[in-house]
Amino acid sequence: MYSPNKPFKVYCQPCWWSDNWDATAFGRDYDFSRSFFEQFAELQQVVPRIAMLGKNSVRSEYTNHSSDNKDCFMGSSIMNCENVLYGDFVLQSRDLLDCTNIYMKAERCYQCINVDNSYQCHYCILCNACSNCYYCYDLRGCTDCFLSVNLRNKSNYFLNEQYSKEEYQRKVKEFQLGSYATRKKLYQQFIELIRTKAINKYTVVERSTNITGSYIFNAKNTHHAFDAADCEDVKFVANVEEGKDVMDSYRNAVKIELIYECHALIRAFNLKFCNVTYDVSHLEYCDNCFNSQNLFGCIGLKKGEYMILNNKYSPEEYKVLKAKIIERMKTTGEYGEFFPISLSPFGYNESHNYVFGNHLAKDEVLAKGWKWEDNTPGTFDKETLPPEQIPDLISDIQDDILKQVLKCVTCSRNYNIVEPELAFYRREQIPIPRQCYPCRDSVRIALRAPRELHHHTCMCPGRVAQNAQRVASDPALHDTRYTNSASHSHGDEQCPNEFETPYSPERPEVVYCEECYQAEIV
Repeated sequence: MYSPNKPFKVYCQPCWWSDNWDATAFGRDYDFSRSFFEQFAELQQVVPRIAMLGKNSVRSEYTNHSSDNKDCFMGSSIMNCENVLYGDFVLQSRDLLDCTNIYMKAERCYQCINVDNSYQCHYCILCNACSNCYYCYDLRGCTDCFLSVNLRNKSNYFLNEQYSKEEYQRKVKEFQLGSYATRKKLYQQFIELIRTKAINKYTVVERSTNITGSYIFNAKNTHHAFDAADCEDVKFVANVEEGKDVMDSYRNAVKIELIYECHALIRAFNLKFCNVTYDVSHLEYCDNCFNSQNLFGCIGLKKGEYMILNNKYSPEEYKVLKAKIIERMKTTGEYGEFFPISLSPFGYNESHNYVFGNHLAKDEVLAKGWKWEDNTPGTFDKETLPPEQIPDLISDIQDDILKQVLKCVTCSRNYNIVEPELAFYRREQIPIPRQCYPCRDSVRIALRAPRELHHHTCMCPGRVAQNAQRVASDPALHDTRYTNSASHSHGDEQCPNEFETPYSPERPEVVYCEECYQAEIV
């Protein structure tokens, strides 16, 4: 993940985890005449960094911030998974491709977002305990559904209409799912279905109490949080799973507790201002440290205790020196916040902030004093098989596709197909994608509600819920409106409920409060 022009020493995974080097060899005494971050930056320049961070995994070298996996490829935050390709934040699942935010037990799924406990679902969003569902949104306990939204415990539904099993199968067989042209049309129809026919609950929160934020599951006392599961007493977080007493943190998972201003932790206790650390406790201002405890200002330790700037001390010496350093950092204004952005190994355009659509231009980034990386990965104009020459049907794809260089129809970057990927496409009857992995990932991210909160009024007017950008009096737009199917406590009057939601009032989605949503869906 480090471009060749980065100043760091970078080791491959086997070499980094080996006993052939020791991070304590780079230890140094703390100099009270200089700033802490200046000394930390010098240590950062000499301690080797791991090329792609994976731990306790088999044949999963091309995954990052991931652990306990087998045969996974090109994914980030993949944990306890098998045969997961091109995934982001996928846990406890197997045989997935192009999936985002899967928390548990999904199998044989493709292009899914927030789909759990489900089997063989394609292009599904916010579905739980479903099987054999295609192009569906907000389903629970459903089987054999196609192009449907807001269903509970249903089977054999096509465009939200019930069919017999035989009729449903005939309807689905009308589509050649192995065809790229067919899939492209279905995807466009799916997106329009979500925008015009689906009800969106003001926030995605399930089995939780005292919550603000969205995509929160099995949590309590969790505020301004996005993508949080099994959490308690957390605030200002994103992508946190199994967290307790956590604040101002991002991308942390699996048994983390007493965490403040940290990034990319797994199994951690009592940490402040740390980056990418696993199986640790009682750390402050540490980077890429593992299986350690009682560290301050350390980098690259695989097993350490009572260390400062990678130097070893007795427990008593450590306690006294750490207190002196913190007191000094408070006088210089260094203590109490995460690492300054100048210490980031990456440029703004390599960060998740950029991936999530916050596309500042290079001159804007540099004007803020931030880094910009010109040497981004990827090749262009090297394709051996142009997009228009890729066979439409997956059944017509030959094994030599594995030797071809393809071209993304969105960004023109070159990409290729790998053997387990092709096997997945053939088994699931999925055509070869015409976009590269980063572009496919960006499309999925754009389909999710943004990580922000807006004040909003329930859009349920009693009989007909209308998109914010539609005109209720125009009969030509009648088919774009959602018509309520149940009576509501506010009758035919506009629902008075107000709330905080990721959906801004300017967005086109139909957004209901909890009460109106439950009246329609349950």
